[in-house]
Amino acid sequence: MGRLLGLLLQGMPFIFGIGFIAPLITQLLERTLPAAAQAQWPLLVGLAIGGTWGAIANVTGRWL
Repeated sequence: MGRLLGLLLQGMPFIFGIGFIAPLITQLLERTLPAAAQAQWPLLVGLAIGGTWGAIANVTGRWL
């Protein structure tokens, strides 16, 4: 149980990137481009940026 919790906490930057940054980027794109609100590409862009940023933060240990 402790090892599972340790692995979960170790991957928190990636989870934060997918769970918070990706929806934030998606909403920003949908607000700036109202025609894109019904399309899937803003979500894909948000997941790509958030996932990549979270993975880099997970590897390097910092967000910037």
